[in-house]
Amino acid sequence: MRIWFKRSLVLLLFVVIGLSSAAYLGANDSDVDSGRAKLLSYILRQQLSNNHYQPRPFDDALAHDIFSLYLEQLDPQKRLLLQDDVARLKLLSASLSKDFQDGQLRLPETARRTLHQRIRQIRPLILDLLAAPFDFTRDETFESDPEKLDFCKTSAEILERWRKALKLQTLNRYLDKLEEAEQQGDVSTEQKSALESESREKVGRTIKGYFERLLDETDQDHYNHFLATVTLAFDPHTNYLPPRQKEDFDIHMRGSLEGIGATLREEDGYIKVVSIIPGGAASRQGELSAEDLILEVAQGDEEPVDITNMRLRDAVELIRGPKGSTVRLSVRKPDGRHTLVSIVRDVVQIEETFVKGTLLDSGDPDKHFGYIKIPTFYRDFSQFGEGRNSTADMRAELAALTREAPLDGLILDLRNNGGGALTDAVSIAGLFISQGPVVQVRNGDGSVKTLSDTDGEIVYGGPMVVLVNRFSASASEILAGALQDYNRALIIGSDHTHGKGTVQAVVDLDRHLPFRNMQKYLPLGALMVTIQKFYRISGESTQSRGVIPDIILPDRQQHLETGESFLDHALPWDTIAKTSYSTWKDKLPDRSLLRKLSLQRQQDSSLFAEVRAQASLLKERSDITQIPLQISTARQEREKLSSLRDLNVHGSDSTDDDKDSEAWIAQLDDDAVFIEAEALLNDIIRISAPKTQHDYPQTANGS
Repeated sequence: MRIWFKRSLVLLLFVVIGLSSAAYLGANDSDVDSGRAKLLSYILRQQLSNNHYQPRPFDDALAHDIFSLYLEQLDPQKRLLLQDDVARLKLLSASLSKDFQDGQLRLPETARRTLHQRIRQIRPLILDLLAAPFDFTRDETFESDPEKLDFCKTSAEILERWRKALKLQTLNRYLDKLEEAEQQGDVSTEQKSALESESREKVGRTIKGYFERLLDETDQDHYNHFLATVTLAFDPHTNYLPPRQKEDFDIHMRGSLEGIGATLREEDGYIKVVSIIPGGAASRQGELSAEDLILEVAQGDEEPVDITNMRLRDAVELIRGPKGSTVRLSVRKPDGRHTLVSIVRDVVQIEETFVKGTLLDSGDPDKHFGYIKIPTFYRDFSQFGEGRNSTADMRAELAALTREAPLDGLILDLRNNGGGALTDAVSIAGLFISQGPVVQVRNGDGSVKTLSDTDGEIVYGGPMVVLVNRFSASASEILAGALQDYNRALIIGSDHTHGKGTVQAVVDLDRHLPFRNMQKYLPLGALMVTIQKFYRISGESTQSRGVIPDIILPDRQQHLETGESFLDHALPWDTIAKTSYSTWKDKLPDRSLLRKLSLQRQQDSSLFAEVRAQASLLKERSDITQIPLQISTARQEREKLSSLRDLNVHGSDSTDDDKDSEAWIAQLDDDAVFIEAEALLNDIIRISAPKTQHDYPQTANGS
């Protein structure tokens, strides 16, 4: 411990001396940026080493991962840097760990200079490619997966890669305009030529803006990108948030954010939709979905801006806007379809994410089924924890559903529930069991805390079916896992849930200045750091693997790489000792029998047949990364994809204020998973030992 303290003190003094010289010698903005980056490197190293659940040593292995992540975000499409550029940058990675410990951030400084130099060299040549019409009759393709590409050896290779990329962008714009014109009647050759010229001009303006944005990036921007990759090398949920991103996070945590209501991330040069926020504008509009790629953003009727290769922060600035304004998003679906999504921005409010339910028409007047959807686990902490919360609303919804008659069965929908307040996941589980442990939480030091339901009350004790999918994450996985471990409910849905089994804390870096004279470098931003892992009461982690349903149903995305396990540097699945608990007194029927009955219905279901067909097509499309640049082939692909229809297999995200509205309930009629859940409830009741509905506890004290 003393040795570590001495080394830390030496490092701190080194950083302080470097920063002080900048502070007292009339430093310019560049010196301030460099000083701030050195200070951040010191603070982040200390925070990551001391607080991360599974800290990594700052060694060559970490340096390798940092460099790979940094290079991927520096030139994700491999259209800017040459192989020689990458080789020179890689030489700096050899001393990356030592440089970071010493506060010397040579890699981002050199990378910015190299990138800007290369852009200035190739920019006029690339724009010249748009001077003449493209030959759309030529049979050639564009490789859309950068992982299948090497960095170019020569500038000529870069230009050829850009030629195909620009041709694809122009072709897509041209086809959009051509199809729109064809709806009005025949299109002449002269009109087609004008549409092609207009498309090229728009692509040219977009590319000019793209290069200008890259050249406007400062040393501080590149320092921030680099520091973010350092944190992401620990795990995908540990991230450095520069001051502007921290402000965005603070706004989001207050429950109000003017925008479209979607969580986004950068991936391979694209802006990908991670999830749709319940209650947001995108959720109400209904066309934008998780896994969509946003290619362009337009404000109202203005010219669209290509956001391919754009930093997430800049893309969010374009997508966000004042309430009531319209943003148009050009989107590529996972199946390859291109579509235009117009969304009227609104304020995302937690009030629109509440629990809601309805009584179902089972077709039998003596059988009463209820359906409850939990979009997220919410809790208003502003009133000393006594504000509105999902547990109280869940309890109230159950009371409303049983007001006239007890329930014979309940469907609980956790699809697309990305988590929320852990307190409510535990307490909602307690509504369906007498008492006992719900989840185990393990700290980095190995200590384990068990969170339990202790009130002994069972609000509903009848048969239950819980719906999940690959976008059920975190707290929703805890609830589903606990109900499965207790043998309390039948879990059905996608082949696995998301698999986020970690807990993060947000560290305000401004509170960790070593000395007061460093306040000139504020604000520093924040560090979101993983500090704990969740474990089911069975001892299994939900991390990476998620919750495996008892009955797996077809899903459009079942062949795609979605979920925690596909994220870079995701923490592994593991186990700890199980905790003591007693399973539910009324055993569910044999799972194999229920699976057999369900499989027969799936095979006879036209809805599930269409889901399987679309899943196969999605798999086929995801494997094909060569995109045709010949107009005849491209049009055939468009026609094939336009025949697909979006199937409601992820549940309704409607946030109609009237929870009993016919529109909200009607959406369940075409929901294949919901329909199967109803059938399984009937199976459970029929197969189980005869009971009257009054044998199931509705509001009683357990022992």
